[in-house]
Amino acid sequence: MQITRQADYALRAMIYLAQQEPTQRSATSQIADVQRIPPSFLAKIISQLSIAGLIHTSRGARGGVSLARSPEAISVLEVVEAIDGPLMLNECSQDPDACPFGNDCALRPLWCETQAEMVDRLRKTTFAAVLSKYNETQAEALAV
Repeated sequence: MQITRQADYALRAMIYLAQQEPTQRSATSQIADVQRIPPSFLAKIISQLSIAGLIHTSRGARGGVSLARSPEAISVLEVVEAIDGPLMLNECSQDPDACPFGNDCALRPLWCETQAEMVDRLRKTTFAAVLSKYNETQAEALAV
């Protein structure tokens, strides 16, 4: 399983926004430049994140983009699912009828457990946690 490039870009945009002050609005052109996201692609992503209620957008001279909630309250899973839809490791983990063996498949329990663990981990991982880990790693690298 691999998340789409669009979801990866959405995660990068959210990381950028999570690093900003809560009241600060960021220009999409700045996000695109710093996070190396094609601007036209970012526009579509911003729209999807806004529809999902993860960011606020406003137009005009004082416009821009900001998080709808604090970085502590937004999970990686929310962003991935806003872009890619529900995560699915294997079709049968959601629908046993997708497999000719159905519930009698020896691998289905493994797929279901692995998917549940992955979804749980991404649900529990907030952008505040991602940034904390990143900042910790950066500080260690500078100390060397």
